Amino acid sequence: MNRPTARETNTAVFTLRAVQIGLSIEDLEQLDIGFVFDMMIEAENDQYEYPYKAEQQDIDKFLA
Repeated sequence: MNRPTARETNTAVFTLRAVQIGLSIEDLEQLDIGFVFDMMIEAENDQYEYPYKAEQQDIDKFLA
């Protein structure tokens, strides 16, 4: 389990985290930094258990 850190992201930390989610250096040459950060966030979200799945009525309330 990854723990939050207060340190700033630098090239070494960014590259380490990218490799941890399965990206290669060649992959990083093809992707922009924002997309890679989005992938890192989604990888962490995969382990989160949501209390319930939204149904149509929940979406309707949100859009009202």
